Amino acid sequence: MAEQKKATASESGRKKRVSESGQTVVQAKSQGSATGKRIGAVCLWILAIAFEVLAILVLTKHIEITFMSPLVAVIILLVLDFACVVGGSMLWKKANRIDPASEKNKVKFWLWNNMGLIVTVFAFVPFIILTLMSKEADKKTKGIAVGAAAVLLIIAGLCSIDWNPISAEEKAAQEGLYTDAALPEGKVYFTQFGKKYHLYEDCSHINKSDKIYEVVAGAEENEGKACVDVAIEYGCDDVCKTCAGKFEKAQGEKAADGN
Repeated sequence: MAEQKKATASESGRKKRVSESGQTVVQAKSQGSATGKRIGAVCLWILAIAFEVLAILVLTKHIEITFMSPLVAVIILLVLDFACVVGGSMLWKKANRIDPASEKNKVKFWLWNNMGLIVTVFAFVPFIILTLMSKEADKKTKGIAVGAAAVLLIIAGLCSIDWNPISAEEKAAQEGLYTDAALPEGKVYFTQFGKKYHLYEDCSHINKSDKIYEVVAGAEENEGKACVDVAIEYGCDDVCKTCAGKFEKAQGEKAADGN
């Protein structure tokens, strides 16, 4: 739960092949632009606050619902609040993979990578405070409502934190090390839940996986992005050390042959 939820390479309409070792290899697709995801996140967060306000109004009896009990209505609204907060946070974290903030501005970097957590606090804490202060609701209703809000607050907060943020500088460093032209096989590879990208399809760290994903240099699916950029969008922030060592050795041998 506390781990950042990893973006899944959609297989719908994606090119597939079978490797020499019998693995299914799926061609990954770029996650698109950061702007659209940020707009989507903000819209969901606004909805979350709206659901919180409605929950407060129902609990304090400023809005009356006749077809269900106020407590049930409040719980439903809090769940909708929770869903919008988490959905927005997932979109925001995906956007941060595509267009990360720079570490040069420490305040912005922290805010950008904790925006989901900040919104989570605003989406639940006011409800908890106002419910505790309310004189309209009875003690039992207040206890259940506050308990539900507190649980949802904790879960949403854990889901919204970016546990492994990447900076613009870190992304640029990876791009500089392994440009598309420098890739030994013209591709990078990763597994669905891996945290590293690989330069070789037969790398010992991924050749036992039933399914791997590949990013092909210059492919239309990359939307003009470098292979490493696309891999980073799926949560693979660094190169596999084994692949890096093999690559450096090959480069050294190539340089020696040239001399």
